[in-house]
Amino acid sequence: MITSHYRFWPEAVPHEVPLPQQSLYCNLEQSAARFPEKTALLYYGSALSYDRFKHDVDALAGFLQEVAGVKRGDRVLLFMQNSPQFMMAYYAILRADAMVVPVNPMNLTDELRHYVCDADATVAITGQELYPQIGPLLAEGLKHIVVAAYSDALTAKTDLKVPEVVSQPRQLINAPGVTLWSDAVARNIVPRPHAAGPNDLCTMPYTSGTTGKPKGCMHTHRTAMSTTVSGSMWVNMNAESVVLCTM
Repeated sequence: MITSHYRFWPEAVPHEVPLPQQSLYCNLEQSAARFPEKTALLYYGSALSYDRFKHDVDALAGFLQEVAGVKRGDRVLLFMQNSPQFMMAYYAILRADAMVVPVNPMNLTDELRHYVCDADATVAITGQELYPQIGPLLAEGLKHIVVAAYSDALTAKTDLKVPEVVSQPRQLINAPGVTLWSDAVARNIVPRPHAAGPNDLCTMPYTSGTTGKPKGCMHTHRTAMSTTVSGSMWVNMNAESVVLCTM
């Protein structure tokens, strides 16, 4: 193995990193157990604790399994803007032993059709402003869509300028196969025991499609964990670190 680059390697960063032999969801489970009241997310001044974050993740995972029929290894589309709901949905899909298929929120119905068919997805989680784009696909392969309102995460007053798409009140969408996020979580369905491990498929982002149709890039929990662990070590993160997340 070539080691000449070690001369420039940061002193505090190890040359090799042992990876936890577990799913990404287990990271959340352990953080919530260690720091239940610690702020996991701060969204336009509204704080969400690790304990509450995990509660909603587990409740949504239970809904995905027991109501939407999501099984181990299934692909679930995640079609949403940067938001607390995006992050909770990501972990909920993993908690349900399924694979996250994140889709660029700029996609329109014709483009979304490719992801649904190629990933063989029957369930999607989306933001209410994006429902008009994905809703028509309920008749073309999708069987269930969970629709979230980002404003549900705004629990504290703020003097920050909140985009209209975030502040928009929750809309009632009364259509077969559609469940509001708030209703899904409120059912408090306990998910089945977590079965996914490091070698299970975790996420499948798609290429941009510059040389044809977008192609899915499959990652296991192990490969995603390697990025998570090595990235945090490289910038010397710890339990008190705060990360600014932007699009």
